[in-house]
Amino acid sequence: MEQMLLDTAWLIPCYGLLGAILTIPWMTRLVRRTGPRPAAYLNILMTTLAFIHGTALFRSVWNHEPYHIVFNWLTVAGLELNLTFEISPVSVGAMESVTVLSLLAQVFALGYMEKDWALARFFALVGFFEGAMSAVAISDSLLMSYGLLELLTLSTYLLVGFWYAQPLVVKAARDAFLTKRAGDILLFAGVIALSSIAGSLDFQDLYDWCETTDLPPWSATLIGLALIAGPIGKCAQFPLHLWLDEAMEGPNPASILRNSVVVTGGAYILIKVHPILYLSPVVTTTLMVIGAVTAIGATLVSIAQIDIKRTISYSTSAYLGLVFIAIGAKWISFAFLLLFAHAIAKALIFMSVGCVILTTNNQDVTEFGGLAKSMPATTSAFVVGSLAMTGVFPLGGFWAFQEGLEVLRLDYPWAIWTILLVNGLTAFNLARVFGLVFLGKTQPKTRRAPEVPWPLALPMVFLTVLTLMAPLAMSQLSLLPDLDRIDSFRLVSISLSSVLGFVTGGLLYFRSDRTPVKLSLPWVQELLTYDFYVEKLYDNTVVWFVYHLSQLTAWLDRYVVDGFVNLVGFVTIFSSESLKYGASGQVQSYFITIAMGAGFLGLAIGWLFWSL
Repeated sequence: MEQMLLDTAWLIPCYGLLGAILTIPWMTRLVRRTGPRPAAYLNILMTTLAFIHGTALFRSVWNHEPYHIVFNWLTVAGLELNLTFEISPVSVGAMESVTVLSLLAQVFALGYMEKDWALARFFALVGFFEGAMSAVAISDSLLMSYGLLELLTLSTYLLVGFWYAQPLVVKAARDAFLTKRAGDILLFAGVIALSSIAGSLDFQDLYDWCETTDLPPWSATLIGLALIAGPIGKCAQFPLHLWLDEAMEGPNPASILRNSVVVTGGAYILIKVHPILYLSPVVTTTLMVIGAVTAIGATLVSIAQIDIKRTISYSTSAYLGLVFIAIGAKWISFAFLLLFAHAIAKALIFMSVGCVILTTNNQDVTEFGGLAKSMPATTSAFVVGSLAMTGVFPLGGFWAFQEGLEVLRLDYPWAIWTILLVNGLTAFNLARVFGLVFLGKTQPKTRRAPEVPWPLALPMVFLTVLTLMAPLAMSQLSLLPDLDRIDSFRLVSISLSSVLGFVTGGLLYFRSDRTPVKLSLPWVQELLTYDFYVEKLYDNTVVWFVYHLSQLTAWLDRYVVDGFVNLVGFVTIFSSESLKYGASGQVQSYFITIAMGAGFLGLAIGWLFWSL
């Protein structure tokens, strides 16, 4: 039985893909009488089967050595390309996390989008995404991981552009796709370079190659920078971070998955290739610089937003920035814990935010207020998610941060201050949102807001309980340190940064009046509101250059290339028109002309030989 579970582990991602395929009759309107809900039920059933299969597999692989499944794809010219899966407690645990969050998001979507005419299409896209993301978790080949990341990019494009009748949604989907493509192209270049240099793209073969290779520093740097370019786009890191903000135009259930597990996929691949990155100190330094800039910058920008989804989404980029710092500092355990804690907490926060949006049909935090009295389950979910995300003991975020403070205190003290600053500012931002949305006086759009029905409340309450119980489950699996190992410095530092953030936010926003809090320097507030004007910077540099280059190439194509072709055609037509007047139709004239031409050609050749 155990061997059968191991051999069939690669089929778990296929459940989501099968659900997407089964949805096609409803998605294409071949079946109309039943409505689109059966398609949703089929996808939820397939995800439930994947969860059951994954749970049984996790029990079998716990405390066992990794098991590899290899399918040979191509062998040519000494290059062997395989589709390899690694079945280990870490990879199966990551896959189970994706499955659980996907299952809860699908149940949530069933209530959130029950009146949407394209419900079947949405569930098909979610099943497609779930299959790709689950396969990323157990993939042990850089080639296959790259292909799966491309599928995630496609699913992001389709989910963001789900409501394609709206022009802003179309723009958001296009920008998200193109931004990710910029990083994917460089990542593909790195994959090609490794395939020719290392001779294999399996992660274990690449690890062995890293131990014995004598790669020149510039080659290691170029390959490393190419490998991190893709995750920079996937994880919404500076300067490829604008897509995550625009991606909030998609349905909220898709935002739950995008902010919890989609962005995690790029960081997960980054963790898998970390031995290659460590061949160059330039690459590790770049990782830490990009992570620090994104973490601090995105946290500051989130505080200045009034769109409730955008103010939460910017914190996703910030926390993934901390993961980049952890990978650059060569502390993979901190990166794993932070990814896990952030995924659960952020999914819970977005569920509560989705309930608020659905009930009020509004996303502007300045128009909310007093929802805590009428929406207790939603309020509790937001509070628990906020506490878990900001490192409040003993929830999951605390264990991730204490791991980071322990490993970074000696080698990278500046990283500790970055973590504490981001944690404090995130606590301040969440307190700001909580005060504006759930406290204070009710507003016209929140006066009659009821609690959400059970299809939305059930997964939200379940995830709330799961967030509270996650540290206990991790302790049972021996994934957390003993309490006596936590020194007072880490406990006080993390708690103090969280408390200062919550208290400061509470003092400013836990009040009855609705007067917005403004900075004394308006230009600073505008700078943060417009994300340091990064989009305008792109418009005035990259977009300006591409636009004028396209104008130049269009002019060259029209007047030079087309002009030359048209000139050849004109000369041909003119010559043929001229020649037709010299055609008499007499064979004797043609013969004399040919003879004279041949004679002149012979004389020319003879003169040439005579002169030589």
